[in-house]
Amino acid sequence: MGSVVIPHLVTGWHVDQAIMSEEDRLVVIRFGRDWDPDCMRQDEVLYKIADRVKNFAVIYVCDLDQVPDFKQMYELYDTVTLMFFFRNKHMMCDFGTGNNNKLNWVLEDKQELIDIIETIYKGAKKGRGLVVSPKDYSTRYRY
Repeated sequence: MGSVVIPHLVTGWHVDQAIMSEEDRLVVIRFGRDWDPDCMRQDEVLYKIADRVKNFAVIYVCDLDQVPDFKQMYELYDTVTLMFFFRNKHMMCDFGTGNNNKLNWVLEDKQELIDIIETIYKGAKKGRGLVVSPKDYSTRYRY
């Protein structure tokens, strides 16, 4: 249900316009494939939080089968990838995983995702290009 309701970016031009035209809110784009089970789970979470973050973030989905333009540029090799942009600038977030460019796993906890989006937005408003995630997702302490 989620990916049907969330606005789709169907061409590279639409992706660029979404990133460039939003002045006051964080742009969250889920890159992946609409038919992928991981994407469906992530889209469901994004759909559920979209209304709660609408004042400071806008959420889009982009199917990599329809829009392959960004695969190489953003290194989109995972099944589901969330990327964040603010005022035409790619926002990075240190999740403790070593990859600060994107969130590349399914995050099913709605409040955790809201906290991440809010943290990135607050950092972006202060002019920061890299923010630290409110939660450390490194596997350091998981046995």
